[in-house]
Amino acid sequence: MNTRPIKKRSNLRDVAAQANVSVATVSRVLNYPDRVSAKTRDRVNSAIADLKFVPSAAARAINSGRSRMVAALLPTIDSAIYAKLINGVEDRLSGKGLSLMVAQTLGDPELECARAKQLIEIGAEALIVAGVHHSDAFFELIDNAQLPVVAISYFEENGRLPTVGYENWLAAEIAATHLADLGHRKVAVVHGPTDTNDRMRQRCTALKCSKLDVSFDFFQAEMSMEGGFRAVAEILRSTYMPTGILCFSDVIAHGVLSGLHSRDIAVPTHMSVMGMENLPASKFTFPPLTTVRLSVEEMGIKAAELISHWLETGTPQTSVNLPIELIRRASTERAI
Repeated sequence: MNTRPIKKRSNLRDVAAQANVSVATVSRVLNYPDRVSAKTRDRVNSAIADLKFVPSAAARAINSGRSRMVAALLPTIDSAIYAKLINGVEDRLSGKGLSLMVAQTLGDPELECARAKQLIEIGAEALIVAGVHHSDAFFELIDNAQLPVVAISYFEENGRLPTVGYENWLAAEIAATHLADLGHRKVAVVHGPTDTNDRMRQRCTALKCSKLDVSFDFFQAEMSMEGGFRAVAEILRSTYMPTGILCFSDVIAHGVLSGLHSRDIAVPTHMSVMGMENLPASKFTFPPLTTVRLSVEEMGIKAAELISHWLETGTPQTSVNLPIELIRRASTERAI
């Protein structure tokens, strides 16, 4: 059993006494260091180090009027895609002295609004949200709170929220064009849920309106490897017999590759498979996955930059359209 006694935590008064300054001076060093002379700063910082003082975020928020906390509302955190996004956001925010809180919405508009309210109440200064379609109650909440909000995973130039993302219709068109150029005329499209996912909805709409000489059939799956694996069985049970499968997520595509392999269907000899996102693992699938590069980590970095600049300047930011790139690997080849 650990019987180590808990030591009394040092406070501002202890630091002030050690440095022989007022509590107000210690507070200024912590919150507005540029307003204090270098000599006094050094003395206070030395006392902080000696006492192993850890400032209270709540106390600093009271003193400065700022929590320096940003909240991200995401459909799920059980996802390689959102893990990379969080990594990008966290990396850039920490460099600006900001902290990140994350909450799951499960794609539920009511839950999203409730989570947003909770995060704002505990001090979130800004929000990062997924997609551009949200409930009226959510928009009313952020309008009343008057705080910066940036939407990710979607590019919209003149929408209600500034966005950082991609033209999802273009990503779908680039992927489909690659398969069409290889002679594929029947393509099964495996996508995630479209009712609460803006990027999936836009990608599906793009192909339904496409002028390519390709017939598409659409299969909805869970955003997981298991979802992709099960989608293979659904495709093979259907009367539609494609020569290519286009997945709107690399994670789904990994499951599709596994499902085809379990049925001894050779990729790409008997079925070409494509993904979307270019996750790191896609270079190491068998065969390596052809995909469309959508840099999720870069999206997180750019979203954090917009938020931090907005907080610093008070100026609303403009949307950022991120580049899209076809990554050709060995999972696609010319149709037989």
